[in-house]
Amino acid sequence: MVDRPQRGPRGTSGGGRVIRPRDWAAPVRAMTRRLSSDGAGQPPAPAARHDAVVDCALYLDGERQPGRWHHAEALAAARRTGNGFVWLGLHEPDLAEMTELAAIYGLHELAVEDAVKAQQRPKLEQFGQVSFLVLRTARYCEHTELTEHSEVVETGQVLLFIGPNFLVSVRHGGACRLAPVRAGLEAKGELLRHGPWAVAYAVTDRVVDLYLEVADRLEDDLDTLEADVFDRQGGDRIQRIYQVKRELVEFKRAVMPLQRPLLRITAELNREVPKEIRRYFGDVQDHLSRTVEQVNSYDDLLNSILQARLAQVTVDQNNDMRKIAAWAAIAAVWTAIAGIYGMNFEFMPERTWIYGYPTVLALMLGISLALYRWFRRHGWL
Repeated sequence: MVDRPQRGPRGTSGGGRVIRPRDWAAPVRAMTRRLSSDGAGQPPAPAARHDAVVDCALYLDGERQPGRWHHAEALAAARRTGNGFVWLGLHEPDLAEMTELAAIYGLHELAVEDAVKAQQRPKLEQFGQVSFLVLRTARYCEHTELTEHSEVVETGQVLLFIGPNFLVSVRHGGACRLAPVRAGLEAKGELLRHGPWAVAYAVTDRVVDLYLEVADRLEDDLDTLEADVFDRQGGDRIQRIYQVKRELVEFKRAVMPLQRPLLRITAELNREVPKEIRRYFGDVQDHLSRTVEQVNSYDDLLNSILQARLAQVTVDQNNDMRKIAAWAAIAAVWTAIAGIYGMNFEFMPERTWIYGYPTVLALMLGISLALYRWFRRHGWL
């Protein structure tokens, strides 16, 4: 049960209406003191349970109502007043918590299952009066050196249940925290007056802004890779290039599918989203388009870098083969002459000549030096 709304002074920006949740702490403390007075009657301590609720707030006329709210009584108050809504923030809830919440807020079981598993592509679905928006979040991971095992992009998910009087945000992973979004929105009462879709816009805008940040930081890594590949003193390892490409693919899976849900939100035929909020979503769509262009250009650039490195490997192998062939040609001179004079024939020229041995050695050395100079002049050695 929720207390009836109390009317305060009309000087506030939200029309002066302030609703306070019932204080359940006093009767609980009284019962605790009674049980504590008798040691035999003291109940065992309940097992610790994971609480997925990060924050629950009731907003009336664009202003947050004071106090700590239970999500059930906050929703009841929002429906009773008619001009408010609830923003319930959850972090990695389990199935039992989401099932209990679905019974109160009227969430579809398929959307609840998606919110628990959090392995969905960005999408927008409609379940009666509740819209289900899935966003994939991304964050750039700082690293001192880019190696073949470096994690460049960390991804997560934010799932939004958007109803007439509520918005439930479910966050998985630490790639995008929503506390700064809530604080920024509460400073913009005129935007919050548009209802739950204003919160959906702010969350989506934050997610896309992080996309832009990741894209800008990835550009620095690609510049480093490109410089290392075309550095003839070293040359980059293919494993490092491939690792960055894998991270870019992960980032691409978050960015690219979001285009279709934003197109549906900004469509003129969409009556679920207020017209003013659709304009804000249009700005988010422009930022997303810029990120998509960057991601596509990065993908092409990485393919070019990889192909250039493979071509360099092939050229280096050809150079090595030419060096081996050059040294084999020089060694063949010694092998050929030594093989001829190593034959066991009785009558051979210069066998009894006193200067035959030094002459043959001088001949082999002279031919080898001539071949070495010829190969060096043509770049084989």
